[in-house]
Amino acid sequence: MPRLERREEILKVAGRLFSKKGYHGTTIRDISDACGILSGSLYTHIKTKEDLLYEITDRGAECFLRSIRSIMESDISATEKLRQAVRAHMRVIEANLEAATVFFQEWKSLSEKRFARIQAKRDQYETMWKEILEQGIRQGEFRDTDEKFARLLLLAVGNWVYQWYRPEGDLSAEEIADRFVDLLLEGLKKRT
Repeated sequence: MPRLERREEILKVAGRLFSKKGYHGTTIRDISDACGILSGSLYTHIKTKEDLLYEITDRGAECFLRSIRSIMESDISATEKLRQAVRAHMRVIEANLEAATVFFQEWKSLSEKRFARIQAKRDQYETMWKEILEQGIRQGEFRDTDEKFARLLLLAVGNWVYQWYRPEGDLSAEEIADRFVDLLLEGLKKRT
């Protein structure tokens, strides 16, 4: 197997194991056994177990950022940006369920320098959501509300999906996103 393909396999296996057993609960031996190679041979492809965690979380951060960048650059309404951004967020989770689990749960196990790099990307992503909400408030599409709490609610709802979402379930990621957005925009209050 070519070196690059083997590395991708190792990353996929590590992501699966980290998502099930946690980063600290997964050993190098677990990874090498699941890949069908000796532990010593694994080190020809990686330097440390943390390298795998960092690459998985960094790829996750990049996927989330890429998923809404073009939405942010568009001239559509804030309401439509919000809907498309929630859909994009859900699609990233749907397409990378194990890696998303690692991204949301295990990134805090990174060393200080790597943690800071991922935190900076997470902050950049949150800023994009902040801009959507501020645009909606400024343009009168959303009521004048505390943008920070609205953003925290949106991201808390979206980021928790990896815990319960199953691709074989009744609803697609986009259908879930639309239901979330409808509830967030319309609220639970009965219309009179």
